[in-house]
Amino acid sequence: MDLGIAGKWALVGGASKGLGWGCASALAHEGVNVVMVARGAEALEASVARLRSQTAGRVQVLGVACDITTAEGREAIWSVQGGPGKDFDIVVTNAGGPPTGDFRDFDREAWIKAVDANMLTPIELIKATVDGMAARGFGRIINITSSAVKAPIDILGLSNGARSGLTGFVAGLARSGVAAKGVTINNLLPGKFDTDRLAATLQGAVQKTGKSLDEVRNAQTAQIPAKRFGNPEEFGAICAFLCSQHAGYINGQNILPDGGLYPGTF
Repeated sequence: MDLGIAGKWALVGGASKGLGWGCASALAHEGVNVVMVARGAEALEASVARLRSQTAGRVQVLGVACDITTAEGREAIWSVQGGPGKDFDIVVTNAGGPPTGDFRDFDREAWIKAVDANMLTPIELIKATVDGMAARGFGRIINITSSAVKAPIDILGLSNGARSGLTGFVAGLARSGVAAKGVTINNLLPGKFDTDRLAATLQGAVQKTGKSLDEVRNAQTAQIPAKRFGNPEEFGAICAFLCSQHAGYINGQNILPDGGLYPGTF
C-alpha cells in the first residue's frame, strides 16, 4: 500500500532507539524526510547514519541532539540546517517516561518534571506546528503515550498523571477546527514493547516483588494473549499508517497496541 506521504517532513522525538526509532524508520522507508531528535548525541548520530544507509539517499535524514523539553532545544529543531523550520507535515511526540516508584517518594520537583516532559512539551510542539499544517491542508500529529493511560500501573504514578493530562488536552484539540482542515491528532498507547523503558519497568517490579528478572519477565509475557512483547518495527508501522493519507478519518483516538493485554471492551 502506498501511504501517500512521500516527500513530506516528519519530526520524531526520542528517535535514536526504541519506539521513536521504529517510527522514524517506518516513515523514512515510506519516503518521508525525517528530523530525528534525542538527547544522547552519540546514539543519535549512529541511528541517523543507520537510517541514511538503509534509505540510500532517497530521503533526507537529519539529527538534532537536544533536550526537547526546553525552549532552547525546540529552537534547535526549528533552525536545523536543511530542515523545514516549523513547517512539519508530521509530528511524533515522544519523551522518555518519568521514573518508576512509590508516589510517596515523589516530591514536587519530580511531578513538575514529569508534567513538563510528558504533557507540556508535546503541547508546545503541537502549538508550534498545528496551524501551519492546517494552512497547508494536511497534518498528522501522533503522541506516543502509554497503555497506563487506559490501565494505570501502580509504579508509574508520574506517567499515569502526566500522560493522562495530555490525553485530555488532545481530546479537545483534535475535535476543534483543525480536523476540518486535514489535520488529525491521535495518541498511540504502547503496551509492553521490548525497549529500554520496558527493561526499567521490569527492574522496578523486581525491586518491588523480590523476584528474579526472568520470573518477572516470564510472568508478564504470560499475561499477554499474544504471549510476547511487541517490537519497535511493528509499532512504527502502526504510526506510519496513522500518518498516511488513508488515515484521514481517524482522529482524536487512543490506539492501544498491546497484544490484547487490556481486558476491557472499550
